[in-house]
Amino acid sequence: MSPQILEIWHMITLRTIGQLLSAPVVVSVALVCGVGDATGGPTINWPTQGWHKGTPASVGLDEKTLADLDADFASGKYALVDSFQVYRCGEIVFERKYSHDYASIYGKEAKTKGPLNARLTGPYNYFDPAWHPYYRGTGLHTMQSVSKTVASVILGIAITRGDFKAAVNTPVLKYFDVASVKNVDDRKRRMTLKDVLTMTAGLAWTEDVPYDDPRSDSSLMEATDDWVQYVIDKPMATEPGTAFNYSSGASELLAYIFQKETGQDIDAYGEKYLFAPLGIKHYWKRTYLGVVDTEGGLYLTGSDLAKIGYLYLHDGKWDGNVIVSKEWVRQSLTPFVDTGWQGLRYGFKWWLYPRKDGDQFVWMGIGFGGQRLMVFPREELIATFTGWNILQDDALDAELANRLLPAIKAAQCRETAH
Repeated sequence: MSPQILEIWHMITLRTIGQLLSAPVVVSVALVCGVGDATGGPTINWPTQGWHKGTPASVGLDEKTLADLDADFASGKYALVDSFQVYRCGEIVFERKYSHDYASIYGKEAKTKGPLNARLTGPYNYFDPAWHPYYRGTGLHTMQSVSKTVASVILGIAITRGDFKAAVNTPVLKYFDVASVKNVDDRKRRMTLKDVLTMTAGLAWTEDVPYDDPRSDSSLMEATDDWVQYVIDKPMATEPGTAFNYSSGASELLAYIFQKETGQDIDAYGEKYLFAPLGIKHYWKRTYLGVVDTEGGLYLTGSDLAKIGYLYLHDGKWDGNVIVSKEWVRQSLTPFVDTGWQGLRYGFKWWLYPRKDGDQFVWMGIGFGGQRLMVFPREELIATFTGWNILQDDALDAELANRLLPAIKAAQCRETAH
């Protein structure tokens, strides 16, 4: 190309860009409405710097259905809900927050030693308003067991990147000095990483009682200094891989195993390869020995939690980059085991609710006190909930999913713009 032609082409290009910039409303509408890109595919709104704002009607949702649920939250029908947000087509289309004086609500419990307050002070006093539900006056809300789901995502990223080389059928005891582990038998030797991921580790573990019950192994573990040792020393109750038994302890092993296998801290790794690329702000608690609390210590905002769902809706890709492999996403959302609870199945730290209108699942992260991530993959719909109803913690996951489904009036995320 001659210098003269190149100069003319450059001037035309600059003029075209200037014309586009002089019509911001038209450009904005085109992007938000999902006009196809140069390859003919739909434009995706990536919320790295924040979610685009839309309305329920603009994305095919019935606002009254959402408003009715909001009214029930505001009235206290569902106790101590802190936030409710709905996302579709890469936009936030409904958002409500509810204020509660937790210093007053849990004032007595904050000063009373018990299973949820074993040391009376610090990050594992669940009634201390400096720590729960918000992290030290910020907008970061405790995620509790949704932390397990996010830890699984980070593990998948490390496998995708080749930093975690062990297969999921690797025995857990590979990472321990067996001579220092109690109650070792052939079943414990057969316990694998996959069994830990699917809550089928086989350990004798009691977590089907309230967390303020002195029998709760989760609360007993959190009262000790060495959580990992508490877990791995437990005797076996069943053959690994055969029976679902919810265990926060087994999930805490992930932080330890991750460090042993990769030589890296799972929180620092997650910051570099998950949180920063997605524009997520977070805080993650650690045990008394400094191990990342992968069973329940993560803090996020509801809007950043929704990004985890959006990542999986796009098969692990984010703004042109593969964050986690499509294969890991598929495995994570495979219903490996029936939980026997609310009709839910379980994948790799993801809860899977079978929809009554077909064979698909609603993908869920669920946490103590009312933390919920719900992803409706067919409709590209995401909902997040936070709360702090820790003395009752009603099982509302299936009910809330079924209340959201009638809001969907258009099957597709969005029709082509005109």
